[in-house]
Amino acid sequence: MTFSDDFTVSSMQELMDLTQEMGFVPFFQNEIPGFSLEEHIAPECWYGGSEGFWDAWEWKGPVIRQTKCAYGKFLRNKAMYISEKWFPDFANFRRDGYDFDARYDDGLASFRDKELYELLDADAPVLSTALRQAGNYGRDGRKGFDGGITRLQKQCYVLISDFRYASDRHGNKYGWGIAEYSTPEKFFGRKFTDCVYQRPPEESRRRVLKQLGKILPDADETQLGRILK
Repeated sequence: MTFSDDFTVSSMQELMDLTQEMGFVPFFQNEIPGFSLEEHIAPECWYGGSEGFWDAWEWKGPVIRQTKCAYGKFLRNKAMYISEKWFPDFANFRRDGYDFDARYDDGLASFRDKELYELLDADAPVLSTALRQAGNYGRDGRKGFDGGITRLQKQCYVLISDFRYASDRHGNKYGWGIAEYSTPEKFFGRKFTDCVYQRPPEESRRRVLKQLGKILPDADETQLGRILK
């Protein structure tokens, strides 16, 4: 199956199967037609309107937990699921072979990003609300949380490890899920750390491009290269 095929995702299990098969599943539509969950999701599982169905949003946490996939803003500031199999290569070329300390030492990361990364890493997994509070980010405090956390995700030093919901006194969940952040090293453990840097970054990039070419047969190399920046 490819993203050029006519298929519909109508259950959480189908989304998990799709992530495992394709390796890369963007949540929202992007510049490559058909390359997203949004364009293949059953209408009743997307915006529920008066019926109140928000299945695709509520599936995020369980899909992450059950498939152990990476989820975060990896695709041009938009969220994407990446399977456990493909994330090490994706992270390797996005990091350009650097762990975060080496990136900072070479002047490729700002001190603000270093502070945020170290704060997150010290308590990971950590809810975004707790992370903001610990770093004094907010209206009357420090600025730049959203930009920093997005940048760290794009560089694959941070991912979203789950979504947590507030509960009322009866134990019923309500509201939007709160993102829980972690590092790939802590989320995946040795399955990630033992292999993330085992290839040159350019070789990892070629492997990812080859997989994207398989699942996006109608996209040309220029399109594929552009979305990987």
